[in-house]
Amino acid sequence: MALAVLCGGYAASAAPRVVSLDQCADQYVLALSPRADIVGLSYRADDDDSYLRAEAAGLPLRRASLEAVLASRPDVVVRYWGGDELMTRRLTARGVRVVKVEDTNDFDGVRANVRRVAQALDRAPQGEAIIARMDARLRAAKGAGAGRRALYLTPGGFTAGQGTLIDAMMTAAGLRNAASSPGFAPVSLERLVAHPPDAFVLGFFDRPALSVQHWSPGRRGALRKLMAGRTLATLPGAILGCPAWFAADGAQTLALQARAR
Repeated sequence: MALAVLCGGYAASAAPRVVSLDQCADQYVLALSPRADIVGLSYRADDDDSYLRAEAAGLPLRRASLEAVLASRPDVVVRYWGGDELMTRRLTARGVRVVKVEDTNDFDGVRANVRRVAQALDRAPQGEAIIARMDARLRAAKGAGAGRRALYLTPGGFTAGQGTLIDAMMTAAGLRNAASSPGFAPVSLERLVAHPPDAFVLGFFDRPALSVQHWSPGRRGALRKLMAGRTLATLPGAILGCPAWFAADGAQTLALQARAR
C-alpha cells in the first residue's frame, strides 16, 4: 500500500513529456519545459532563425507526423502551424493533450499564449517569469521613438500596418507606423521614394535568400540611398516569425536605436 501511494504521488508530480511540431512551438517548449522532458522538437528548432536554437542542441528532432509523434510517447504536444486539425483529433483521441499557440497581433495575446502553454506543461511560475521579463522590456521601450513616423519593410517589399504584432512592437517603442493599410501589404516603390518615412525598420534582412529577391532594396539605387540615412534598425527573423514574448526584444532594439539618434 505504501509503495502504491508513493508511486501515485510520483506520477502526479512528474512533468509531462512534450513534443513541439513547428519552429514557433519549439520556442515555447524550449523556454518552458525542463530539458529532460522534451522528447521531440521540429527539424527547424536549430535553424539560424530559431530564437532559442542554442538550447535545441542535443535534443531529438522529429517529423510532424502522427507516427513520429506517437513513437515519442508524449503527454503534451504544442503546435502553432505544424500538424493539422485531423492530427490534433487523432492525438486527442489517444489521450495526448494538444496545445495551440494562437496567432496574435498584440502583447496581450502573447501573454495568453505563454500562460496557456505554461499551464499545460505545469510550469505556470516559469510562464509568469517570462511575461514579467517581457513587460519590463516594454516599459523600458515606452515613448522612445517620440512619435517618429517609421515604415517596416521586408526584402520582398512588404510592410505591416495596424493589426499586426510588428505594429504593436513599433507602437511599444513610441514610433508611429507609416503604413497606411492594415495587415501586411506590398509597398509602392515610387510612392515610397516620393514620400519617405522618417525612419525604416527592416525585417528579415538577415536572411540571404530573401535579400536577393528582385524587389530587394539592395537592387534599387534610389531606395538604397534613401534607406542608408533613415534605417533605424534591422530586426532579425528569429524575433519576427513567431507570436512570442521575444517580440519585446524588437521593441527594445527600436527604443535603444531611437534614443541613440
